[in-house]
Amino acid sequence: MVKICCIGAGYVGGPSMAVMALKCPAIEVAVVDGSRPRIDAWNSDRLPVLEPGLDAVVRACRGRNLTFSADVDRHVADADIVFVSVNTPTKARGLGAGRAPDLAYWESAARVVAAAASRSRPGTGKIVVEKSAVPVRTAEAMERILQAHVTGSGVGGGSFQVLSNPEFFSEGTAVRDLLCPDRVVIGGRDTDAGAVRALADVYAHWVPEDRIVTTGLRSAELTKLAASALLAQRVSSVNALSALCEATGADISDVARAVGSDGRVGCGMWFLDAGVGFGGPSLRRDVLSLAYACEGHGLHEAAEYWRQVVAVNEYQKGRFVRRVVASMLGTVAGKKVAVLGLVFKKGVRDTRESPAVDVCRGLLADGARVSVYDPVVGETQIRMDTAAVEVEVEVARDAYEAADGAHGLCVLTEWDEFRTLDYHRVFDGMMRPAFVFDGRNVVDAGELREIGFVVYAVGKPQDAWLNGMPAVA
Repeated sequence: MVKICCIGAGYVGGPSMAVMALKCPAIEVAVVDGSRPRIDAWNSDRLPVLEPGLDAVVRACRGRNLTFSADVDRHVADADIVFVSVNTPTKARGLGAGRAPDLAYWESAARVVAAAASRSRPGTGKIVVEKSAVPVRTAEAMERILQAHVTGSGVGGGSFQVLSNPEFFSEGTAVRDLLCPDRVVIGGRDTDAGAVRALADVYAHWVPEDRIVTTGLRSAELTKLAASALLAQRVSSVNALSALCEATGADISDVARAVGSDGRVGCGMWFLDAGVGFGGPSLRRDVLSLAYACEGHGLHEAAEYWRQVVAVNEYQKGRFVRRVVASMLGTVAGKKVAVLGLVFKKGVRDTRESPAVDVCRGLLADGARVSVYDPVVGETQIRMDTAAVEVEVEVARDAYEAADGAHGLCVLTEWDEFRTLDYHRVFDGMMRPAFVFDGRNVVDAGELREIGFVVYAVGKPQDAWLNGMPAVA
């Protein structure tokens, strides 16, 4: 029986291993983490990750062949295959701050694997698999750490092999993406053919062979960053076009639909929805990591190209805030502005890098009273996310409470309930003129204008009221 251990019980490690356990009932899968509260959450009825279908997958496997444990050393030592799936955030300080990935958690995990390997039975080996988003050549650094620790310890050099197996699922559709992936990428050297085959055999339990893509080690590492960068580029491209649509009277939905039907562009309408900006834990981080890698190799023009993908995203968020302020007679000071939605997209509980957080901070900094409602984010998290501004937000129990007495209403997450609100009731409770700023194009602007709202929608022909406002694009 193969034993698998994953270091890191976060958004990638937990769902990935749960699906692997579901599809490989003869394989023992352990997910380990040094955070006892996180492990306790995985062993409870309220998982730390909000993903449709994940509860059912975990319940089907937990206690059978899926274990969540804080006993990291024991499970790593027992495993044949060790996945490393830890956080690699952008560095906040020091060399490369704001651009380079922080590999502190990754190196700590590498040393845990090395220590465990030195205690394993003589003659046994391990396959170590990168699952985190890491810079190119990180696997080689992992090999050096392992070699330095285990040579002469009874396990010996050459008894481990390091592979790259990046994850590509999207938050909100993780289970579906894991059960039916577009591709599984496994990277290794020519000398790692046996290890690559062993990992491919695990995935072959449910993934068709033609969707298991084997590459070189460095190519697999770069593929993860490239995929994130190209998706982010797609979003920034359509958002840059949305500004021009507003200035010219064109409709970004028409433009995106026509462009998305071009087979050379591909993917249909995926990532061609204009909005207030992309968010989440990976896109911005991966684009900046890619830019930093280009910079480190002297590819300054390439680095600047990728930095502009992030710059356009920041521009779009700032442009939205400026539009709100300019539309409301040039000031929001002392005015109540309701914000509907704080997570970066519907179906998740994640507010990391959410554009809605930045919009809240921008409005607060300009003197607005901001009232926030999100159906899945608690008051503590909302206050933590917006704490960078001294003025506290108000936290509402529902959308109607958030909008009561407000001068403006910002829709910043595409939750279905925001599409079906009783906007007559919302209008009756708001100040006049009542503004709606749709950052996700989820409301029917025509219907809202008939009710009496002044409506701004990203990339759409402008409300007559807004035509006389100062240009802010």
